[in-house]
Amino acid sequence: MDSIPPLRIRDAWSTDGPVLTRMVRGSGAYDGEYRVMVAPLLIDDAYLAANPTRVCVDDKGTIAGFASLLVPGRGVAGEAELDYMFVADDQQGRGIGRFLFADIVAISREMGVGRIHIVSHPPSEGFYLSVGAQRVGEIPPAGRVTWIRPYLHLDLALDGASR
Repeated sequence: MDSIPPLRIRDAWSTDGPVLTRMVRGSGAYDGEYRVMVAPLLIDDAYLAANPTRVCVDDKGTIAGFASLLVPGRGVAGEAELDYMFVADDQQGRGIGRFLFADIVAISREMGVGRIHIVSHPPSEGFYLSVGAQRVGEIPPAGRVTWIRPYLHLDLALDGASR
């Protein structure tokens, strides 16, 4: 059995933008009809400066995944929206998504956020439900997104500190 290198989470650096962009645009989760949604996305210095973005790195500094928030995003003052949540295709199944999500929850609490809005990629809805989010509706198709997307909330005052 291969040993898993230690992982840590840090703030994204401006030099991380190209790696994060490649992770999003190349994600296997967005193959087929979903590719049109991520193909034009760009994570650049301006995005990283404006939005809390956290990366999970291994002991060599290789980025295994990342997550970011829009504040307030959907919602009102005191709320945030999960904007990006990606784990590298070759790193999935190791708990990195849960590790990143717990970090985003902790960062949100530090910022005084009481609710996180999540517009989920349809195949990812089960993950968000498993970490305590509740489905509150759906986002209808619009523009290049021709499918319905699950809309969820995570109320931080209700989710428990151990998630």
